[in-house]
Amino acid sequence: MSNAPTPRLPWGILLAASGILMITMAARQTTGLFVEPIHRDTGISIVDISFALAIGQFVWGAVQPVFGALADQRGPLPVLVAGGMLLAAGLALSPLLPGAWGLGLSLGLMMAAGAGAGSFSVLIGATAHRLPVERRSFAAGLINAGGSLGQFVFAPILQVVISTAGWARAMVLMAVASLLTLPLAWPLRRRAGDHAPSTDGGEDGLRAQLRMALREPSYWYLHLGFFTCGLHIAFLVTHLPGEIALCGLSPTVSSTSIALIGLFNVAGSLMMGYLGQRYRMKLLLAALYASRALMIGLYLAAPPTALTFYVFAAALGFTWLATVPPTAGLVGKLFGPRYLGTLFGLTLLSHQIGGFFGAWLGGVVLANTGNYMVMWYLDIGLAWIAAVVHFPIREQAPRQGPAAAVTP
Repeated sequence: MSNAPTPRLPWGILLAASGILMITMAARQTTGLFVEPIHRDTGISIVDISFALAIGQFVWGAVQPVFGALADQRGPLPVLVAGGMLLAAGLALSPLLPGAWGLGLSLGLMMAAGAGAGSFSVLIGATAHRLPVERRSFAAGLINAGGSLGQFVFAPILQVVISTAGWARAMVLMAVASLLTLPLAWPLRRRAGDHAPSTDGGEDGLRAQLRMALREPSYWYLHLGFFTCGLHIAFLVTHLPGEIALCGLSPTVSSTSIALIGLFNVAGSLMMGYLGQRYRMKLLLAALYASRALMIGLYLAAPPTALTFYVFAAALGFTWLATVPPTAGLVGKLFGPRYLGTLFGLTLLSHQIGGFFGAWLGGVVLANTGNYMVMWYLDIGLAWIAAVVHFPIREQAPRQGPAAAVTP
């Protein structure tokens, strides 16, 4: 038995990854603040704006396995740099491209793809192989907390700029901030010895790992849970300000609620990362999804006041993206760190397919019923289903196939 000390956490790399996610998630998670101002100033319908943002939800997920695979093969630095430039360009162009097609191109395609390049699959994949297996859950929680902190920091700032200078200037401000991801990408560059080419199997190894993953039922259960998570989060990111407006409350309540979601998810992400080192991650995920169903039910029964929204946002924020560390941790447990960027990226694609429906259906339901009640009930039902399907997940690596040799 080796008596070698446990490797120290690479704090510089983890903080750089957390900082990148702080910016890219802030760009995505504050889009709901722009829906009503864009509708009011341009005349574009809520349904068309919702559809453009729904495209963005899907694109962000669709690029995750692609960028994750590129980072696995070529290193994360070129992916992160290209993504940061694309994110900034999409945000800056959004006020200049008129109509629903312009929003679909700038926010739905460019901004979403750029944010996806600087998101979970690349960042967690880039750090996982530099960590001992028992510290990966904590590291994923730390990186994830950065994304939530961005939501907390940027939501009130953007709301002030929207209210005083207009939504176009707020978009440009977010575009400038996005360029900060470029210097932060440097510490994440691939270094000699990060991977061992002689043992990873190259493209054949990736194909073998994908075949094994697609035959593993536990992997599909994670996809189903993440689909539900994506629908729920995208619906709220896009339409919570609209729900608050329907209750006759001010835009300040919206920005404060979004900021509270981000703030409390910092604590939730760190706690899930910590608990994932000590408890079965599938049970943590089941508890998170079940708690969401309960919280939505309590919200619907409460009076529509600012305090209700603040309490709801804080409670919901604790679970917001706290599903990411245990989900990434389970993928790593099942298949090892070598292709984590690709395999976790595929679960994020399922997450964002749900996100597409959450953002789009919210607008459709509002246009046809005048409120969001159908979406709230759909959220409750799917959250209970997601909680149940996590119980049969196994947390040990599959035994079949040569790729199992790389699992921890």
